Amino acid sequence: MLPASAHVLLNIALRTGVIYLLVLIGVRLSGKREVGQMTPFDLVLLLLLSNSVQNAMTGPDTSLVGGMVAATVLLVLNYFVADLSGANRRFRKFIQGQPSMLIHDGEVIEAHMAKEHVSMDDLERALRAHGISDYHQVAIGVLEVDGSISFLLRRHQSHRAHPPGSPQRHSEKTITRDVRLRHWVGHLASVEFRKSHPNLAKNAR
Repeated sequence: MLPASAHVLLNIALRTGVIYLLVLIGVRLSGKREVGQMTPFDLVLLLLLSNSVQNAMTGPDTSLVGGMVAATVLLVLNYFVADLSGANRRFRKFIQGQPSMLIHDGEVIEAHMAKEHVSMDDLERALRAHGISDYHQVAIGVLEVDGSISFLLRRHQSHRAHPPGSPQRHSEKTITRDVRLRHWVGHLASVEFRKSHPNLAKNAR
């Protein structure tokens, strides 16, 4: 038989594990855009959520040991989730989701915008942050898994941004982003083709 204090600590550990999984699933279901931006009501929700789950994790126990147990469980669970996410592609897709194409060849994909809860104001704000005045200049716009929006300009727009004879400077971050976007262009385009032409995709197999 375990002593009473051990039962209390075990109860705290179990409560903390359940709350962690519940919040993790809730954040995942809220969408990628909610993770990447923090509006005033998101901040209010975060503060209220942290205060409400604190009592759910520790219960009536307010001791230092109880808090240490809860913190340790959270750190261990987060470590294993991150480790499993890096090793298992399906689990990573479930936890992080996958990038969503918002703009293709200068046209906004409204169905994807609605699905990801991205408004035109959000899209235009991201365009301005990248120094782009109009989404028609964009070849590919992708909502990344971290909630940020990446853009790849059309080829003639890139040339216009760098006139002949002018030095072109490409940072390592920009090159990496462009390579990643080009990789996802083919992947997302194939997914959209299979959705739009299920019979052709089935025959191709």
